[in-house]
Formats: sequence, structure tokens, C-alpha cells
Amino acid sequence: MRVMDWSTRDLAVRDRFPSWYDAMSETLVCTWLTTEDPARFHASARLADLGGLQFSVMSHNTLQASRPAKLIRKSDPEVFQLHLVLTGGGGIRQAGRDATFQAGQLLIIDSSWPYEGWRGADDNQAHAVIVQFPRAALSLRSDMVRQLAAAPIPVQHGITGVLAGHLRHLAAHAEGLTPRNAEAVSAVTLDLIAAACADRLETTALLSPESRHQALLSLVHDFIRQRLGDPDLTPETIAAAHQVSVRHLYKMFQKQGVTVAAWIRRCRLERCHRDLADPRQRARPIQAIAARWGFTDAATFSRAFRAAYGMSPRDHRNSTAGTELPVSAPVWS
Repeated sequence: MRVMDWSTRDLAVRDRFPSWYDAMSETLVCTWLTTEDPARFHASARLADLGGLQFSVMSHNTLQASRPAKLIRKSDPEVFQLHLVLTGGGGIRQAGRDATFQAGQLLIIDSSWPYEGWRGADDNQAHAVIVQFPRAALSLRSDMVRQLAAAPIPVQHGITGVLAGHLRHLAAHAEGLTPRNAEAVSAVTLDLIAAACADRLETTALLSPESRHQALLSLVHDFIRQRLGDPDLTPETIAAAHQVSVRHLYKMFQKQGVTVAAWIRRCRLERCHRDLADPRQRARPIQAIAARWGFTDAATFSRAFRAAYGMSPRDHRNSTAGTELPVSAPVWS
């Protein structure tokens, strides 16, 4: 999938802010933008079109934004924007609400209602992930979602934490998506956004079956990833934590073409595979790494690793000696 990286870094000083203004107005919702010191303005963006939505990671100096009724009458794509604020903060006024927001919060903006606001960071750049999608794309009525416009949502444990983690992961790995994968990721992203909105509005019963299923599956995946080091992690404990039957849990994973145990084992092996290639952990015993991720028996771990990667854990560690870990795109948290 094509990912476009855009920056003011190599532009002449006089062209930086005007170029940013034009590029963002064409890519996202057309908005009037101003900045206090255009001569010192710097910004960058990573932009990706996932088919059903526009995905962006942005950093910039302090900006003031306004989308008055006049501009809406001229052009309205009828979209929502979901912002995950990574660093910095700001303020916004829309739909009769006047709110401030900060890092670690989600913010929804409706393109069809006038708004004004600002975003920045003290002596630094503000960073955010932005998802723009048609209002009709969510499995919730748009008038319900509009109730959350300009009402910051804290990222906490549960569905908002899963959504934020999903967006950060996507920001770091979007360039690796194939067109087919991008379509699937777009659907998952929209289901998680719908679930987070419904959770905030206490209307989860109104979600479509597909959105409820995806939200529950994502919560289960996150629960498992947070507990891979627990050797007693079982389908029974996972099902109980999510108030579903073990049978229902099995059916959820069957739709993915994998068993619960196989998915846990794959996640554990991925962590071990990564740590064994980490030069910072070269002196750490192989079994200590395996035990960290829930493998209590050395022989079982070795067999599972060889079956998954075609070599022993030791051979993998030796083959990566002297290499550095791959560096992902920066994602601020």
C-alpha cells in the first residue's frame, strides 16, 4: 500500500506554512489555518488511504484552525475525524461545547458543524494520529456519534486502550499493508471506533453484530498479549475475564482459522524470536527469554520454535549476531 511522507523540512522558509496549508486542505477537511510565527513553522505528515478511511500521523508547531459555516456550505465531505492526541494539547469549540484536550485522549470532530480551535505544544511540536472516515461508515447513527464531538475521551483500559494501541501500531506499520490487508484493517479500525463511541455513550447494544464481535475479539487479543508471560493463561481464564463461555471463545478463534492455544503459542514465539535477535539481550540465557514469555519447559519451547522458524533458538540468535533491530517509524506515546 502506498504511504506518502510529507515534510516542510526541505522547503524555503516562506513556503513552509502555505505548502502545509494547501496539502492538508486537499488531503483532509478544508479548514482555515493560521500560525503565530510562519517563519519558524515546521510540520510533517505520514498519509495513507486505506480505502474506507484516510489515515494520517502528523506533527506540527502550534496551529489555530477554523471551519466556519461559510466554508461548510462551500464544501462538506460529511466525514468524522478521530484524533488520537500523542503529545501536546489544545482546545476546540463545536456543537455548543467548549473543551480542552491533552495527550492520551481521543477527540472527534464533525466536518458538517462549524468549529474552531488550536493545537500545539510548549517549545515543541504536537503529534497526533488522525482517522478520517465517512459518517455513514460506522455501525452507529451519525447523530449519536455527533454527541461526542468536541468531547475528549480519555484512553483507558478496555476498548479505548485497544483502539489507541491499534492506531499506534498502524502508524508504525502502515507501509507494510497490501491493498487487500488495507481493506481488512480499515474495517477493523471502523469497528473499534464504533465500539469506543458506543462504550462512551453506553449504547453498545446498538452496535452491529460485526462491530460487537470485532470489539470483543480485539479485547481478547489485548488481554492475551498483556499476559503472555503467565504460564497459567488458559481459555478458561480468558473466557471468564470477558464474561463469555469457553465454547463461544473457541468459536471466535475458529473464525480466524486458529485455536486459542495456537494463537497464544504464536504470540509467545514471536516475542521470543524478537528478543533472541535483540543485541541488548545477548547475554540473557535462552531459557530465561522463553520463560519470560510463558514457556516453562525448554524442550517444548525448542520444538515449537524450530517448527515455526525452521531453526533452533540458538541458531536464530547466532544468525542475528552483529545485526541491529529494525527501526520502525516514530510513533509518540
